[in-house]
Amino acid sequence: MILKTRGKEAVGGLFTAIDARHIYMTSKMVEEYSGLLIQPHKAIVGANAFAHESGIHQDGMLKNKATYEIMEPADIGLERTNAAGISLGKLSGRSAVKEKLRELGYEVNDEEMKAIFPRYKSVAEQKKHVTDADLVALVSDELFNPEVFWQLRDLQVTCGTLGMSTATVKLTDADGKEQTACSVGTGPVGSAYKAIDLIVKAPATLLEYSMNAVTEGIDAIAATRVVIRSDDSIATNAVTGQKAYRTFSGTGAAMDITVSSVRAYVGALNKLVSFNKDSAVKGCALAAAGVC
Repeated sequence: MILKTRGKEAVGGLFTAIDARHIYMTSKMVEEYSGLLIQPHKAIVGANAFAHESGIHQDGMLKNKATYEIMEPADIGLERTNAAGISLGKLSGRSAVKEKLRELGYEVNDEEMKAIFPRYKSVAEQKKHVTDADLVALVSDELFNPEVFWQLRDLQVTCGTLGMSTATVKLTDADGKEQTACSVGTGPVGSAYKAIDLIVKAPATLLEYSMNAVTEGIDAIAATRVVIRSDDSIATNAVTGQKAYRTFSGTGAAMDITVSSVRAYVGALNKLVSFNKDSAVKGCALAAAGVC
């Protein structure tokens, strides 16, 4: 961005072929996959980069944006305002949601909208306004997930100080068949994860669990990221020769933190099951070819 904004004057027109409009979304993608949150004061992509709170700054921005901003938010793919005047809420239809997604950089087809819109309506019924961050979280959770072997259908948890936490989980497999399991644990998330393990039966150990609120307020969407270890899959480092367990990550988003946590765990398990399935297919192919 230094070259884009000052390259002509400072270094004789030096430029790159990078499409800067993808910077913001790329940064958010790295944030989601790594689990490392972007600091608000981070240059260019931080929440404060294009925010102006003091009166002097606000006055200067109203008179001339170039006073305090040497680049436009749109230059990095950040839509600060809605040019069409669309404010998303519970009465918004598919066309308005699809148009807003297009402004945010998502080209969503009709099939994908069928998956996104019901979840959007569920959130909109509970929130007065659905923010851009809410919408991005829902799209990321719904569309950018691994091949689905297991999908959350229903979840019921009971927790508190009066007894052990219990969870009942209903999952749908790839053939559309429903399976239900119940379990107890030290908390709603732990008991739900144990119930899922009873259904999926894929030996795994939870290594990392993190959660953050996508927006402010008590009605914020919770974004969860988990990392699990496959207990029956060991990889060998090609350089050092050391052996280590394979790990798989998953993300989930929902207004209910337990639902968000379950979505993330199921997503990670789907990656694990997919990997084991591919490994088995390759092993059979090699055996049939007489390689091993």
